[in-house]
Amino acid sequence: MDAAQQEATARARDLQRNWYGEPLGTLFRKLIDDLGLNQARLAGVLGLSAPMLSQLMSGQRAKIGNPAVVQRVQLLQDLAGQVADGSVSAAEATERMEEIKKSQGGSVLSNTTQTTNSSGAPTVKRVVREIQSLLRSVAAAGDIIEAAETLAPTHPELAEFLRVYGAGRTSDAVAHYQSHQN
Repeated sequence: MDAAQQEATARARDLQRNWYGEPLGTLFRKLIDDLGLNQARLAGVLGLSAPMLSQLMSGQRAKIGNPAVVQRVQLLQDLAGQVADGSVSAAEATERMEEIKKSQGGSVLSNTTQTTNSSGAPTVKRVVREIQSLLRSVAAAGDIIEAAETLAPTHPELAEFLRVYGAGRTSDAVAHYQSHQN
């Protein structure tokens, strides 16, 4: 890989980190490991071609263009968490992956039973991801940061919200939310 390709890949991964909280290669490898998949199976569940998945993972492409695929990624992340905490068995996970594969997406914000805690309330991480997904569906991270800077003098709270939730990492946004609950 020449220097220009390396620079383009690094930029794509930075964009992915801004849009999705981490590079897609890292995110997809976690899903593969956590759910016991291979790349071809993951591509099938997401509704991507294997070459497109590979391009996203390697940083040759930066963005998932289809909102339904982004929603399937979020559903798989939630499912992986449930498998990890033991609330969903491997057999149930396989069944749910088939349901996810068939889902058509729809609204960026979704209300699924897979994203709630024991009291039935949505998890903080899920709410944060939904906010991020909504903001990122209308603007790139750089545009969100620019808007935050414009708003900062007159609306500092809104500017902080945009920086943290619109352009930040999911883990940082969750920590920010939790720190403001005390």
